[in-house]
Amino acid sequence: MFALISIDARAVEQSFPADGGVIYFNMPSGNVGCQYTPAGGSEVYKPEDGGPELGCDRIEPTYLRFVLGKSGKAKRYQNVGDTGCCDGSHRLEYGNSWKKGPFSCTSDKAGLSCVRDDGHGFFISRSKTQVY
Repeated sequence: MFALISIDARAVEQSFPADGGVIYFNMPSGNVGCQYTPAGGSEVYKPEDGGPELGCDRIEPTYLRFVLGKSGKAKRYQNVGDTGCCDGSHRLEYGNSWKKGPFSCTSDKAGLSCVRDDGHGFFISRSKTQVY
């Protein structure tokens, strides 16, 4: 069984520019950063399942990566070799949401919730993580 996350209807939906089809955004805390890769990938990265794909990294207290592909449950990775998260350029402000393709995310002071249209997703905060 997996949890469904709903996006607050009062939340402002933010959008961010794409760089070669890829979209980057970060939480205001600077502790979580995400990358959306469209179906087919980009010049530098091709998702294993062909995409689209949403990946988010958490820096503290331990570096973790969460990846949600085009199908199946989200995955959590603990041993990440390329730790280059969170440049701070595009901020998903607390209380706001973002949506692209089958993915949507909601930013809150409690953490970041991201879900695919079928209900699979993840929650990330400093104190708690969950995949479903």
